[in-house]
Amino acid sequence: MRDYLIDFRKINWENPALGISHKVYISDSMKIRLLEFNDELFEKEWCLKGHVGYVLEGNLSIDFSGELVEFKHGDGLFIPEGTKHKAKIAKGEKALLIMFEKV
Repeated sequence: MRDYLIDFRKINWENPALGISHKVYISDSMKIRLLEFNDELFEKEWCLKGHVGYVLEGNLSIDFSGELVEFKHGDGLFIPEGTKHKAKIAKGEKALLIMFEKV
């Protein structure tokens, strides 16, 4: 029988980069991440991956090649693959998101 429940409480936090913590679940060709950004986040390179997600807590800004878009608690986001972007977090702030991505 297939396990349909993703119990993020049982998945350990990982720190793939400064300012980023996440819990990852991968099945088939999908990755689901519980993702926390804090104010230490600094992305040197532009990301071109596609992202679909929802802001569970906090606020973040995403720079789309010079156009800054604010996302707050309750906002969804859809970033098509190939769209140049970088996430930014204000000093003293953090954001918790759920993100869905192709593997």
